[in-house]
Amino acid sequence: MNIGATEIIVIVGVIILLFGASAIPKFARSIGRAKSEFKKGLREGHEEADDADKKTATEADKRDEAKREPTQKS
Repeated sequence: MNIGATEIIVIVGVIILLFGASAIPKFARSIGRAKSEFKKGLREGHEEADDADKKTATEADKRDEAKREPTQKS
């Protein structure tokens, strides 16, 4: 489904009629803030996942290391 220039102009016109020209910048600002918050959340989620992966890898390395150490017999 392609939206052409005419359809975009009609949509913008309807929005201006419904909300008024002064509300459009506020609306655009709130969309921008929501977008940046969403990206920030994604970044934090990726960082948490990376930290969890590193922790899991470190724990696995420690287990492997413990298995490789020879047991001492008295």
